Amino acid sequence: MWENLVETFNLTKRFGDFTAVDHLNLKIRRGEVFGFLGPNGAGKTTAIRMLCGLLTPSEGYAIVAGFDVTKSPEKVKERIGYMPQRFSLYDDLTLHENLDFFGGIYRIPAERRRARIKRVLEIVQLEEFENKLAGELSGGLKQRLALACSLVHEPKLLILDEPTAGIDPPLRKAFWRYFRDLNKEGVTLFINTHYMDEAELCDRLGLINKGRLIALDTPSKLKKATLGGELVELIPSEIEKAHSILKDFAKIRKIEVKEKRLLLYVEDAASSIPKITALLRENMVEVSSVQTIEPSLEDVFIKLVKVGGG
Repeated sequence: MWENLVETFNLTKRFGDFTAVDHLNLKIRRGEVFGFLGPNGAGKTTAIRMLCGLLTPSEGYAIVAGFDVTKSPEKVKERIGYMPQRFSLYDDLTLHENLDFFGGIYRIPAERRRARIKRVLEIVQLEEFENKLAGELSGGLKQRLALACSLVHEPKLLILDEPTAGIDPPLRKAFWRYFRDLNKEGVTLFINTHYMDEAELCDRLGLINKGRLIALDTPSKLKKATLGGELVELIPSEIEKAHSILKDFAKIRKIEVKEKRLLLYVEDAASSIPKITALLRENMVEVSSVQTIEPSLEDVFIKLVKVGGG
């Protein structure tokens, strides 16, 4: 059994002179929730379509669920679930009929198919709409039906391309409950998103910009590595004097002034904070508040894009 359900090797896609995906190398481990984060136009969807066997790479290759996506695209499609950005099901069929159709494509025996339809409708909480035409559903319910159709054949790898785009915050939270429940049942998830709050929920993240993978790690490690350590918020009695005292202090890598606060980037907050506050008090500067704060992924991404020339 493979440890990695997805491995790419210099995976590249060009459209004429435009390179949409540029030598992508990543591994997605069995059982994890992997997030693919980047702005619109970064190359996320193009990469996903290659992984699903829907686009042929211009260069490089990918192994998905044990098969080369170029040599055996149909084998890959049989083993993964794919939920595209746009609703692509049949408006003139009921929910049950859509699910039955997709179950037939995957050659699921009739009795087993009935059980799977019942189960996936339960997962996405659509049982009461089973006999309703798909075309009569709201946008959010269509998204839930699309997720159900991607699950009907019990894939162990689920690839989701902007699954929560355009839906309201409560439904986005519901989708993430579905994703976590599926993950607990052993499904590996590859989620393409541009929402920073969703990226925070992933086990690991790949950050992509202009077709290039610019960072890959857990959200917490990305923050610490990219921003130069941990972030401390300090409120002194005299901000200019405090800044002057601390600007050359070896424990501090970087200082930012934010209104009446100082933001200090340090390697280790636990050991640095006592020394910083002691130094200030020695110089007659009182500290009314000091705390370690969590930087945002947005801060990380903006910095990485600037470094990469984005």
